[in-house]
This record gives sequence, structure tokens and C-alpha cells, in this order.
Amino acid sequence: MAGGSIIWHMKFEEGLQRLEQIVGTLDEGEVSVDEALALFKEGLSLTKELSKRLDDIERKVEILVKKENGSVGKKPFLQEEG
Repeated sequence: MAGGSIIWHMKFEEGLQRLEQIVGTLDEGEVSVDEALALFKEGLSLTKELSKRLDDIERKVEILVKKENGSVGKKPFLQEEG
């Protein structure tokens, strides 16, 4: 898929901006069915890639927390409930 290689080289913000453009174009409803389908597929690919990147970032982010004894420690940004 040629579009997939383009997505890899995009910055997150560029991918999000492109996704917004796609949604806007589809909302206008002034493209052919073939164009709409191609845009929809591109949007799905972008959504999957951007979601994967966010998941990766969330796993890497840590929060500094102040403990009861005054010391500072680290904990994951999101902790699994369970």
C-alpha cells in the first residue's frame, strides 16, 4: 500500500491535519463515490497509525509524583485498572 509508507513519514500533527481534511471533504459530499471510498480508506489507515502512535506514547510517558514522605517517584501515566 503506497499510502502506508507516506503515513510512516508524517509527523503526528501532519497526520491529524490530513485526517481533518479528509473528514471535511467527506462531509461536504461533493466528491465521487470512488474518491469518497479512497478517502475513507486513507482515513482508516491514518486513524490506525495515529492511534498506534498515541498508544506507544502513553506507554512511554511517566508522571513524577510526590510521595507521603516527601520524596519524588515515578509512575506510569496510565495504569491498568484491575
